[in-house]
Amino acid sequence: MSGGRLRGEGGQALTEFALVLPLLVGILVVIIEAGIALNHYLRLTDAVRAGARTASITHDPAAAGAAAASASDGLVAPTALQLSPTDWTPGGSITVSASVPWSVDILGLTVASGQLTSSTTQRIE
Repeated sequence: MSGGRLRGEGGQALTEFALVLPLLVGILVVIIEAGIALNHYLRLTDAVRAGARTASITHDPAAAGAAAASASDGLVAPTALQLSPTDWTPGGSITVSASVPWSVDILGLTVASGQLTSSTTQRIE
């Protein structure tokens, strides 16, 4: 036993890495999925804001839906917006909201799912 090394110690680092690798990959997948969900939420929020701004100026729900779909790069369908109230009184306010489904899929299995929801209120011009 020269040098203080035991026989068979050479694979210890490889074994430890093999044991820790699944944990590291799992953490990486969770970070990526959380980033995707945050990106979708931010796109939804921007779409609702664009839809509310367009609705407050044009008084046209169809134009608001088109603006929201354009701002979200297709995440929000033009018919997915809910507008209230619908009386279009200048100086009043309009609230626009939308929801889109989201899910966390890992290796084809759905781990979590739900609805991302956003709403905004805009003064009617």
